[in-house]
Amino acid sequence: MASRIPSWDELRTFVEVARDGSLSGAARRLGLTQPTVGRHIDALEAALGLTLFTRSPRGLTPTSAALALGPHVEAMATAAAALGRAASGEAAADRGVVRVTASEVIGCEVLPPILAAFHVEHPGIAIELALTNRNEDLARRDADIAVRMVRPTQSGLVARKIGASRIGLYAHRDYLARFGEPRSFADLASHCVIGFDRDNRSFRGAGDFAQRLTREDFGFRCDNDLAQLAALRAGFGIGGCQANIARRTPELVAVLPNAIQYALEVWLVMHENLKTTRRVRLLFDHFAAGLTDYVKGRS
Repeated sequence: MASRIPSWDELRTFVEVARDGSLSGAARRLGLTQPTVGRHIDALEAALGLTLFTRSPRGLTPTSAALALGPHVEAMATAAAALGRAASGEAAADRGVVRVTASEVIGCEVLPPILAAFHVEHPGIAIELALTNRNEDLARRDADIAVRMVRPTQSGLVARKIGASRIGLYAHRDYLARFGEPRSFADLASHCVIGFDRDNRSFRGAGDFAQRLTREDFGFRCDNDLAQLAALRAGFGIGGCQANIARRTPELVAVLPNAIQYALEVWLVMHENLKTTRRVRLLFDHFAAGLTDYVKGRS
């Protein structure tokens, strides 16, 4: 039984230590000293009467008690972050903070020029960009705006379908000069194909052709989409890529272009409670225009 109610500073420190697995890493993220972070954890354990972490040469490992508490404290941290963004500017003001979530590829390859143009027009609005291939929970306010590649299913959201982004197979022209261009799926067996390592969830949704390939067919295996894209651009092998991203790299050549008919839907989403918040609405509308240009190949 808890001897007192833990302070928010202690709980916030707990979240960062659990995420990082070390006192020093959490201290850097929080802008505190390592001894202060250690004192927060000690005080929290004393307040709760629980051991939250076990120490080892590899860092701090959460105990079963910490794992049980984690989702509740994470929810508090999310709510606190949302509160901070809401308080960062009045609803009708052209300033404050907007948190955006998107996939790694969209966040690194598509959004930067769109966000840069927005910043020129609205320098008083700060942007937080969270890149993850997991769909963040907008209903819980993990983010204010999401760019998603699947239709949203949660209630209470404002969702706009922007269009679809076509996916194809590509290879660097240097790779094709060395190894030749495949003329059929059967020819891929003699080529280096770029694909997943352990996580095949996104790959299995990539059309009928994905069902013909297994992990053992890949000569380059990685679950990070940005690393796969980098390997493709470096000439490592043949891999999937959004057509409008490949178009920006003239050295990438479409492979078997008529054999693949697959596209990802592009959705723009925000919580319905934010549609009258000016800074969020401004960015939402700006995204809608910029992403429409992207899917139509105009940017």
